[in-house]
Amino acid sequence: MATAMNTTEGLVASYILDAAKSRFLVKATATGLLSAFGHNPTFAIRRFTGEAWFRLQAPERSSVRMRIDANSLTVTGDVNDKDRNEMERAMREDVLETARYPEIMFESSTVQANKITAGMYRMTLGGKLTLHGVARDKEIPCNVTVGEDGMRAHGEFRIPQTHFAIKLVSVAGGTLKMKDELKFSFDITGHRQREAGQ
Repeated sequence: MATAMNTTEGLVASYILDAAKSRFLVKATATGLLSAFGHNPTFAIRRFTGEAWFRLQAPERSSVRMRIDANSLTVTGDVNDKDRNEMERAMREDVLETARYPEIMFESSTVQANKITAGMYRMTLGGKLTLHGVARDKEIPCNVTVGEDGMRAHGEFRIPQTHFAIKLVSVAGGTLKMKDELKFSFDITGHRQREAGQ
């Protein structure tokens, strides 16, 4: 596949997303007896793949595609091993049901782009988010920086779990329950793919 080409919109640069150099977090908000103690679990998404295509002369015609390994979510922060294992088990088995739905996917179809300064843009990515076997339209706002060798996108968005047929679960004997909303925050980097001779 060609990694850069000239079109009527100008040069299209292709960037491969790099999970190892990125940060992608999911935060759940607790309710119930233990919520007063700040038990709001945060999960790091450790494995994902994807590619972004950026059109320098027409950034609103850029696009992105990403696949997340749902089994790669791990609890971050100062949590004891027992609680960590229980929260990760609940997330995988009860919330995401990763045995049935191993991937989370997003593919953009529309982009709004406003240039901030040279190489920096405020964007809203509209597309299809597939989670827990349910596909829904989702807009994701982010700031994007593009360069000769790499790109970076950071932002945040929220989703209600029930919109994706996810049941709200509780752990610790029911004393810790999760609210419907999940908050995603990301700081994702990618490296430029080049054709031979570039």
